Amino acid sequence: MKNLEHIGIAVSNFSEANKLYCKLLGAEPYKTESVESEGVNTSFFKVGEAKIELLEATSPDSAIAKFIQKKGEGIHHIAFEVEDIVAEMARLKQEGFVLLSEIPKKGADNKLVCFVHPKSANGVLVELTQEIRGEE
Repeated sequence: MKNLEHIGIAVSNFSEANKLYCKLLGAEPYKTESVESEGVNTSFFKVGEAKIELLEATSPDSAIAKFIQKKGEGIHHIAFEVEDIVAEMARLKQEGFVLLSEIPKKGADNKLVCFVHPKSANGVLVELTQEIRGEE
């Protein structure tokens, strides 16, 4: 794992949360986008070398909607950047971690992503991210 890539925060009201984090961090998000496959709107704020990702559900059956319904707004996941996501997934599986997908998926911010089940990581949803390069 190369570094902490971002911390994902589940929010109920995207517009209000973006205003709040603009005030808190003293900067506008550098990117907002929808990830239709995950039923989520996202915005990213740069904080030093790491990022904060705000996540708002776009459908009531999305993972973010279910998370907020169960736990309320707050930290949803911690993401780590990796050099080779497929190799890192294989390594983690060999170490006994449970992955939520067998192959990486396209996520927000031009990344391939895979999640480690919270039950195998002390209750923390861990995301692996790798920059999408031209050949992928």
